[in-house]
Amino acid sequence: MSGMAKNSFSSGKGPNQRQLRVGELIRRTLSDVLHRGEVHDPELNRHTITIGEVRCSPDLRVATVYVMPLGGDGIDEAIAALARNRGELRHHVAKAMTLKHTPDLRFRADETFARMDETRRLFADERVQRDLAASDDAEDVPPQDTPEDDR
Repeated sequence: MSGMAKNSFSSGKGPNQRQLRVGELIRRTLSDVLHRGEVHDPELNRHTITIGEVRCSPDLRVATVYVMPLGGDGIDEAIAALARNRGELRHHVAKAMTLKHTPDLRFRADETFARMDETRRLFADERVQRDLAASDDAEDVPPQDTPEDDR
């Protein structure tokens, strides 16, 4: 029972150091393999793919690879090409790592850039700028003394 409580507690904390290290090693390995064109698939080599992040499951059996082709065009084709070559990519990862099991690779679109663009657009909105200016003005005003403070 105590083992179950420990696992459920740790699952809410986010990735541990080992997950982060393994994810970064996978990210670098895949980036190098794709950059050097070591996978013999013309469809895959046609894309210049950025690997933004790799998230590993707590047991390190699954690695979700967040990718984006240069310019953001052809994401579906790039993910399909990566999925087709999953075995060969996994083999390259296995050679670079000393884990008992090589994680299964799953490829997803990296939406970080789209979220950043949306955030920039929101901050550029005139209403948001007005609210931010009002918030800054409110922070410059010293707090008012209340009767409770005089006790």
